[in-house]
Amino acid sequence: MTVPVVRSLAWVEEGQLALRQAVDALPADAVAEPSALPGWTRGHLLTHLARNADALGNLLTWARTGIPTPMYASPDQRATDIEAGAGRPLVEQRSDVRESAARFAQAAEALADDAWSATVTSGQGREIPASEVPWLRAREVWIHLVDLRVGIGMDVLPPDLAWALVRDVAGWMSARLAPDTGAELTADGHGTVVLGTPSPSGGTVSGPPYALAAWLTGRGGTEELRGELPKLPRWI
Repeated sequence: MTVPVVRSLAWVEEGQLALRQAVDALPADAVAEPSALPGWTRGHLLTHLARNADALGNLLTWARTGIPTPMYASPDQRATDIEAGAGRPLVEQRSDVRESAARFAQAAEALADDAWSATVTSGQGREIPASEVPWLRAREVWIHLVDLRVGIGMDVLPPDLAWALVRDVAGWMSARLAPDTGAELTADGHGTVVLGTPSPSGGTVSGPPYALAAWLTGRGGTEELRGELPKLPRWI
């Protein structure tokens, strides 16, 4: 699944603006309240978003310099950094979200055109081209904007981004579904994606791109979908 760098970076910028507006509207005590992610407060989620921007920025630095710069210095660093920052006051969280986003944007701007084809290693250990990094960031920002529980649902996702997310997650899940399990996922104006192995008699799940994306990522959406929904594995 390939998304052009220019498109992904535009989605990152748009998502960061929506995130900043949502965070700016929070009252001070909201940072300690639960997010939609089990065991995480909004402070955990905001810290994660900031550290993710820096971690993905490391991959862009790797692509620019050729010097291996992993997302995290160790397997435990991600969790340690999130716990360390989760309890900070909201004013610090706001600044961190903004400043880390700016650092990511600067890292992207510093990349020469040919550097986007450099190979780096994702947090899941996959070798990917640097051109995939902006998509990973766009995905992170928009999904976790919804997870903040500030009254924003998956329907806020731009339709083309939601459909890119459907294609991305369906591709990841297809290899993890039970044998002979799957469906054709269809959204008006966006085409069809095959999930797993649909039955010979045919199985189609259709609906708005954001509802398909919500269902695949475990964030609702089922009431707006038509068709028999196969059982899905938990997405990352």
